Amino acid sequence: MSAVEFRADEVAQIVGGELQGPDVAVSSVVHDSREAAPGALFVPVVAERDGHDFVPDALAAGAAAYLTARSPVGGSAICCDDTYEALLRLARAGRDRLDATVIGITGSVGKTSVKDLAASVLAEELRTSASVRSFNNELGVPLTICNAPADTEALVVEMGMRGYGHIAELCELARPSVGVVTAVAMVHTELVDGLEGVARAKGELVEALPADGRAVLNAADRRVAAMATLTSAAVVRYGPGGHVAAEDVVLDDELRPRFRLVSDWGTTDVALEVRGDHQVSNALAAAAVGLSSGVSLEATAAGLGRAALSPWRMEVRRTAAGAVVVNDAYNAGPASMAAALRSLAAVPARRRVAVLGTMAELGEAAESAHREIGELATSLGIEVITVAEPRYGVGRGVDDVDGALAALGAVGAGDAVLVKGSRVVGLERVAAALLDGG
Repeated sequence: MSAVEFRADEVAQIVGGELQGPDVAVSSVVHDSREAAPGALFVPVVAERDGHDFVPDALAAGAAAYLTARSPVGGSAICCDDTYEALLRLARAGRDRLDATVIGITGSVGKTSVKDLAASVLAEELRTSASVRSFNNELGVPLTICNAPADTEALVVEMGMRGYGHIAELCELARPSVGVVTAVAMVHTELVDGLEGVARAKGELVEALPADGRAVLNAADRRVAAMATLTSAAVVRYGPGGHVAAEDVVLDDELRPRFRLVSDWGTTDVALEVRGDHQVSNALAAAAVGLSSGVSLEATAAGLGRAALSPWRMEVRRTAAGAVVVNDAYNAGPASMAAALRSLAAVPARRRVAVLGTMAELGEAAESAHREIGELATSLGIEVITVAEPRYGVGRGVDDVDGALAALGAVGAGDAVLVKGSRVVGLERVAAALLDGG
């Protein structure tokens, strides 16, 4: 049951619009006509494309009603001046109806993984809802709120940053009482004033927390740790010297970490299914959220072990011929790129190849950042294939996905391939081609 739980006429009253057509029940909210289903309220957003053009598709898919700033095209239409502003009003009403602890998660790297891990931990003992995939922006956050079940006890909301004030606006909408900051790194630096600007923008989450809330901060990142001064909320630190830490970390041949969880709430062994040693820090963040929220130590370990990540994040699979493919193609910045390369270096293999695309939105630091990653790959003994990105300065450069596949050649047992780049490159197609054909 959706937290919206509205009739169409009630939606019209909330958003200041007018219902034309039957008064129907609304059980979910979507902005993509391909996700419309019976009971859905379709919100056509005007951006690069005008979502109004897809209202007929949403109705054909079974949508119960739709918002519109145009003339209705049949069905149950809620006419309003601005569909996005209407969505925000609906989300505020949905948030008012939720009696849940809201956990906001931000950071330059790892926030989606922490979201997935934290949701898995909390779900062991609490009715939990969370952002899907990387729904972390001005559309994703209100949709997450609107689609949380009415009986939700813990709502995990990922929050991305697109400039100063953006996270503050998301906090005004979601009203988190727990805030997690994973890292301040060289990502989206062209949108703010370098790393200090990233810290300032990410810190808006901590500043928004109530006095009776909790700030969960990465003790290993000095800029994140310093955010403790931004709040009167309780501070829970994770990482070396923190309230939650890891000892005796080992990786198996499939890059799955095992470690000893040491915390103020007790000590236990943890075995993760998610891949890469950098996931240990993400798991500690999730454990800090769960343990400080009253989830038992045993349930926390179980939830961490059962967690699965959103697509294209350190997915490790083998081709039919036996090659290891590490698909980390969802996005890329210097910190996550370095972590992925080190994970590739840990895979038992005779040949290790990284297919790398651009790291976007780095501003003035882009040239040096790419060069440093290229140097790291070389130092790790990794062969590099770059796709339309010469700034790495190493390896073989190709123009597109087909060129990357040709450069890879036949891969089989003893080969390990990492695929990683920013979303604009779409390098997941390389991984898919390898797995389909190999």
